[in-house]
Amino acid sequence: MEPGDLRRYKNRLLEKQQDLLFDKPDAEGRVPRAGGWEGDLGDQAKADAEAELEIRLHQSEGRLLRAIDEALARMRKGTYGVCEVCKQPISKVRLEAVPWARLCRDCKEEEHPAA
Repeated sequence: MEPGDLRRYKNRLLEKQQDLLFDKPDAEGRVPRAGGWEGDLGDQAKADAEAELEIRLHQSEGRLLRAIDEALARMRKGTYGVCEVCKQPISKVRLEAVPWARLCRDCKEEEHPAA
């Protein structure tokens, strides 16, 4: 991989990491409280559903942050852009779309085949 490409992907990873870590309002204020006993049953169910959705979003963000950290570690080791399964280069198109990708498109499709 060319040094300019590697720098560009690293910058994209760091920008995404910063977005996830610092561009959010206070995390505690983002998670709505579960329904509790306020309002009718519909209001309580809606509040519970909103709280569950926020929890799932936090979990997804955590997984994405781990994937970014792992991609940065692969850069330090010199293995970034190489598929972890088949050891072939990951296409630039895939890395542009998903700079934290650890698998090439073919191996990713084998991991999660279309239904």
